[in-house]
Amino acid sequence: MKIIGLIGYPLAHSISPAFQQAALDHLRIDARYELWETEREALAERVAGMRHPDCLGANVTVPYKELVIPMLDEIDPLAARIGAANTIVNRGGRLCGHNTDMTGFARALRQDGGFDASGARVVLLGAGGAGRAATMALIQGKAASITIADVMPERAQRLVEDLGRQGEMPLRSVAAAKDNLAAAIAGCQLLVNCTPIGMRHSKEEHDLPMPPDLIHSGMLVFDIIYNPFETRFLAEAKRRGARILGGLPMLVYQGAASFELWTAVQPPLDVMFNAARKALAPAAAKGSED
Repeated sequence: MKIIGLIGYPLAHSISPAFQQAALDHLRIDARYELWETEREALAERVAGMRHPDCLGANVTVPYKELVIPMLDEIDPLAARIGAANTIVNRGGRLCGHNTDMTGFARALRQDGGFDASGARVVLLGAGGAGRAATMALIQGKAASITIADVMPERAQRLVEDLGRQGEMPLRSVAAAKDNLAAAIAGCQLLVNCTPIGMRHSKEEHDLPMPPDLIHSGMLVFDIIYNPFETRFLAEAKRRGARILGGLPMLVYQGAASFELWTAVQPPLDVMFNAARKALAPAAAKGSED
């Protein structure tokens, strides 16, 4: 039996094994998808262990999408441009990093959010690995402008410097404070949360990534967090008349792209979506009772 894993810390919130295993079983692929919760000091050893012939590869999540890159043998050109890898493929003992977050984000925004980024003014919260992938998707989608905010301003500025030459639109960073965000959000059509703030089982589960009174009805609010299905941030946005999009479609689309890299087989999207929704259902029911 082959194995595939998810590398990150923490991983209690993850439903990736549910929908990835459903796809493997549906296609009768003899492989098991596992959670590999890994602390920072054990990351290099975990990655090195993936060279074993029984390992097909892994997904990588918070907080390691940027940190794993120097540990790999090859980097796909797109992942190198983004500066983050969320998928690792074992090719005969050589580990190659890819980024399927970008395509997952773009597909979810277009198909499930009904949003065309072309000409749009965007504010993006969070400059980590997911923020980098989303920024690249928006650059390729020809957004008119992208303002990036992060609690660590130097990280947002580094993203701007790394990706600012990829497109012709204004790309700028601001500190994640209300006064800095107000003007940018007032004129934006798309607001994206790429931070882990609001994720179930995290210490910030009940927090918000920004002051909700800045949200207006003329925007789409896209929170890439998928667990819970509707975050407090999305609930606040809906209350203020904004359109909302949760992170489940992006999760499944990026997972499907990873699946194809590992197996060279077209994944069954309907099976993956059904399993993902089923995995979230108990948590959603519990949240409604709390």
